[in-house]
Amino acid sequence: MKFTLFFCIFLCPCITICLADSDNLQDTCPTATIGMQTVFINGFPCKNPNSVVASDFKSSKLSHPGDTGTFFRSSLTLDMAADFPGLNTLGLSIARTDLEVEGLTMPHSHPRASEIFFVSTGVVFAGFFDTQSKLFSKILKPGEVFVVPQGLLHFFINTGDEAAVIFSVLNSQNPGVVKISGASFEPDDEEMVDKLVRKIKSAAALEGKASSIQNVTPTDF
Repeated sequence: MKFTLFFCIFLCPCITICLADSDNLQDTCPTATIGMQTVFINGFPCKNPNSVVASDFKSSKLSHPGDTGTFFRSSLTLDMAADFPGLNTLGLSIARTDLEVEGLTMPHSHPRASEIFFVSTGVVFAGFFDTQSKLFSKILKPGEVFVVPQGLLHFFINTGDEAAVIFSVLNSQNPGVVKISGASFEPDDEEMVDKLVRKIKSAAALEGKASSIQNVTPTDF
């Protein structure tokens, strides 16, 4: 009995430690450039501390607009530890979304990260669904911020009369993306994609009618 009690007291802290994200054991850990990967770990190897330089902590990847000449008139540029060495072990990724007028991002979720995004230019309708299928949505103007909890389905659409730019920060260096279109139907099913786009634009049009927009659910998409 005493041994069992001792074992439980010893095991519980160990389980807690194993389940928690580990803290950095050094000041910095920029991603080391590697060739063909032969060892797979939860992250990336660190550079030799003696070769770490200031440029490891700077990225210009998000300073240029993405290509919005797509079906959805939008573009996502994601900067993660694989391309931005200074992010390694910090649990962060950053992104830029460019939206032409009426451009939109398809409903998607990040299984390993919450996302907070800042509207730099334009007017954007943003929304996410909780696990009870309730929609939380807002029209956002330049300077305003919106946060999406981890793993929840979300989207945004440009409802203004000029191109919109959104900058995002995600609290994982590899947030992952699950798109509702890929999970629900074939990517080349143009009829279903077109129906999905119309539903999102309809939800945006109903933003000012709270009683109506509450009836929109993920199944409608």
